[in-house]
Amino acid sequence: RRCATLDLARSVEALGYRRYWMAEHHNLPGIASAATAVALAHVAAGTSSIRVGAGGIMLPNHAPLLIAEQFGTLAALHPGRVDLGLGRAPGSDQVTARAVRRALLGNEESFPREVVELMSYFQPTQPGQAVQAIPGAGLDIPIWILGSSTFGAQLAAYLGLPFAFASHFAPAMMTQAIAIYRERFRPSTQLATPYMMLGLTVVAAESDAEASFLFSSLQQSTLNNRTGRPSRVPPPVEDFEARLDPYARAILGDAFACAIVGGPETIRRGLQDMIQRTSADEVMVTANIFDHGKRKRSFEIVADVHRSLGSIADRQA
Repeated sequence: RRCATLDLARSVEALGYRRYWMAEHHNLPGIASAATAVALAHVAAGTSSIRVGAGGIMLPNHAPLLIAEQFGTLAALHPGRVDLGLGRAPGSDQVTARAVRRALLGNEESFPREVVELMSYFQPTQPGQAVQAIPGAGLDIPIWILGSSTFGAQLAAYLGLPFAFASHFAPAMMTQAIAIYRERFRPSTQLATPYMMLGLTVVAAESDAEASFLFSSLQQSTLNNRTGRPSRVPPPVEDFEARLDPYARAILGDAFACAIVGGPETIRRGLQDMIQRTSADEVMVTANIFDHGKRKRSFEIVADVHRSLGSIADRQA
């Protein structure tokens, strides 16, 4: 499965998707993007037009200068194709977070200050500037704030940055966060008006029944991760939801309240409803499906559905 990531990126690029993002996680066997900038460099080198980005870098794990250098290098190698999304979570459990951050001074509370510091490294170099990002200084690298609560919404609004909400795994505060972001947004040099992206779990197949079957892999993986038993993505199983106890149902209900799972018509209705309900400027879909061919097919169906949506066809997927 070594080349599956690049193969998927090439496939969705051909389908017309505009972005391919990877998220920083650590000590999770089912997610292979711990060295996020390295993985993105591989994808960017193997594609030609799709934007590649971090969705996102967990900034408290890093010195801002190092991230500026890494993404400055990516942007220098692939001009006009690099996005940098920033989050304040550890991307791991607390024990792993301590291992990652053992030499760092920052934490989640210092996140706003570190975002501002990182942004400063992408500004043109000033005379006498003691520390520079080389490459990085003066490059146009769009910065996004990621969030699963109102904190990220407030920060994105205050700094005038685009905001991506993690409704694909933590949708509980979605409506409130969107409202806060739009109400409090202050224009900036990067962005004149609010721009909001939704992350959505979308598992598409030829029928609702097949999609539900494929979705069981992600359900199993999520339960394993949230109950302290991280694993690789397991094969799907029949009638998985019928086996769940109330505690497991609550976990999955919380994580996937916004998930859209089904055949083409179910996907069409679900996407149309979500976009109309939230007025999202952009939707980024994720589908953690065990079978790589089925995963690619899921993105094909979503692309077909997106083209058929008519009046909202200008929304990005």
